[in-house]
Amino acid sequence: MTLGAAAQAFAAEKPKLVINIVVSSMRADDIDRYASNFSSGGFRRLTEGGAVFTDSRYNYMQTLTPVSLATLSTGAMPSTHGVVSRRWSDYANNNNVYLTTDDDVTGLDCRDGKGCHSPRNLIAPTLNDAMIQADSCSRSVTIAIDPESAVIMGGRSGFSFWIDDDRCRWATSSYYTPYLPGWVKEYNDEDLRARFLTGTWQSRFNKDKYINSRHSSIVMLEQMTKETRPRQISGEQLRDIEKIERTPVGNTLLLDFAKYAITSMNLGADDHTDVLNICLDTSRNIAERFGPESVEYEDMLYRLDYDLDLFLDYVCTLVKDERSILVVFTSDHGTSPSYDKIADSRKRFNVRQFEVIVNAFLSARYGQGQWILGYIDHSIYINHNLVYDKDMSIADIQNEVATFAMQFRGVSHALSSTAMRTSYFGSGYAQKMQNSFYPRRSGDVIINLMPEWIEEREECRSHSGSMYGYDTHVPLIFWGAGIAPQRHDEPVDMTSVAPTTARLIGISEPAASEGTVLKLK
Repeated sequence: MTLGAAAQAFAAEKPKLVINIVVSSMRADDIDRYASNFSSGGFRRLTEGGAVFTDSRYNYMQTLTPVSLATLSTGAMPSTHGVVSRRWSDYANNNNVYLTTDDDVTGLDCRDGKGCHSPRNLIAPTLNDAMIQADSCSRSVTIAIDPESAVIMGGRSGFSFWIDDDRCRWATSSYYTPYLPGWVKEYNDEDLRARFLTGTWQSRFNKDKYINSRHSSIVMLEQMTKETRPRQISGEQLRDIEKIERTPVGNTLLLDFAKYAITSMNLGADDHTDVLNICLDTSRNIAERFGPESVEYEDMLYRLDYDLDLFLDYVCTLVKDERSILVVFTSDHGTSPSYDKIADSRKRFNVRQFEVIVNAFLSARYGQGQWILGYIDHSIYINHNLVYDKDMSIADIQNEVATFAMQFRGVSHALSSTAMRTSYFGSGYAQKMQNSFYPRRSGDVIINLMPEWIEEREECRSHSGSMYGYDTHVPLIFWGAGIAPQRHDEPVDMTSVAPTTARLIGISEPAASEGTVLKLK
């Protein structure tokens, strides 16, 4: 049987429009925890009408947004797709390399247009790339508040749009198109501030309906009527971009733009499958700032549920036949418990102090110098040029630093780059660390923090980036495309999302994909 024939047997009908929705920092249990206040047309429409996988997890340590978006789009582990962080250190010149920053492209509808974003540093092809390679008439659009999210999820094909943080307008770069499409300019010419960025953030429901109790920014309503229900929400003291990034209005704006993109580009209007990727970064910012146990985070989910209901209604009205629509709903990672929900609220790892002490340790042993280039997302980068100038062994230095790092409070494991490259770890913590390791970009020593520990950051109650369940366990739902309502409790690796979607579309999986195709009815 050919791949196309297998795909037709796999799904009742090949979808005309695939919509990937990624809610950043959403834990797997959030849908059940807050289900009593969800509408029938938002999250519950997906859970009650689609294929729900209850034990879907990322099998690696580096559960950060760019890393996991790359896994979702390529079907590969970080050890294969090469996205290990937003930036890394270049051992040749000791400079930082930023994942999507590209000085050779021009920003379109950005403040100065200089130095923008492109996917040139991406290694593995994405689902978008595979789809357009299979059918040049297919189209893909990726949208996100954060340019990195838009670039990584979209890959090298189609359009990617993000919010310019200076002008609060939808932007892209000359990598994707020589000029900003007319429909995007038209949307930008609307008075977005009047539509979305006025008013105060008030609770969607009355105070007594909320499960969480702690709050610091949201105005809790004791009595709510139709007349007092807030239409717009924002923070009084925040800049416009902060309102988009830090309040639920960011999700509302993003899904509104998604509807505009579907109509303007006629997505799903013919027999060539189109893809729309929607990365909701605002949810991550709210989780980090207020914590997953906050009323602010809970209210964000209720408002997203409402926006999702409107969005799905809109899509179904346009495409008409639900079998022609495939929605893949998931998250890039969960998030840690808030610091004020932990018995020991001192569970914060001081990155700057760690860098200084490790550098002092090496200076005391081998002479003064800048031994440590920096610490980036659990990775310690050693100055290779200095090590070679002193005719020393980089492997020996790595092992010494790994051993020394284990003396710090909050560090549970430390592995050297040499150990990662020369050993195979088939299970446990070392396997998860190795799955996150890419030799050309990862640091010399990788550390894992103890459960509930996070790196110390300003205005940050919660964060991701660990191998623990609160970060790795995420929701996963396939809805539409003739898929019957069903529930699967078996373990699922998140590398399976891209190849499963490819099978439903009827194309080959992305070239670097490592996941297995999930069985759907």
